[in-house]
Amino acid sequence: MNVKQISIFLENKPGRLAEVTRIFEESQINIRALALADTSEFGILRLIVNDNEKAQRMLKDRGYTVGVTEVVAVEVEDRPGGLHRILAALSKDHINVEYMYAFVRQSGRNAVLIFRFDDVASAVKRLAAEGMRVIDGKDLYAM
Repeated sequence: MNVKQISIFLENKPGRLAEVTRIFEESQINIRALALADTSEFGILRLIVNDNEKAQRMLKDRGYTVGVTEVVAVEVEDRPGGLHRILAALSKDHINVEYMYAFVRQSGRNAVLIFRFDDVASAVKRLAAEGMRVIDGKDLYAM
């Protein structure tokens, strides 16, 4: 049910991000969602892609440090209060959001939020109990 996210550690210098996207273009790997966080010297590029195993292999073959993390994708209405509904539900069980990012496929429709929780199993259980749609990895990769 959960989603695999690839994290790539990059030097914070011109062209490094373009090198990753070139590898993906050449390998026909499609990026579904991404987030980039940086410090003065390094950045962490977090990605949801359509072929995790191939992406990991291609990046490692070129010397990149790659990690895989389990995240949760939640569908939410693209309207004011949509995110609050999710966060209020999670706070009932004191579930911490370590980080998150989002994408909208079509404005005015549903958005997809990608979450990293401190307790994934409890988060998924709470979201289901609240009637929220947790998106399966296979479905997300195909969006």
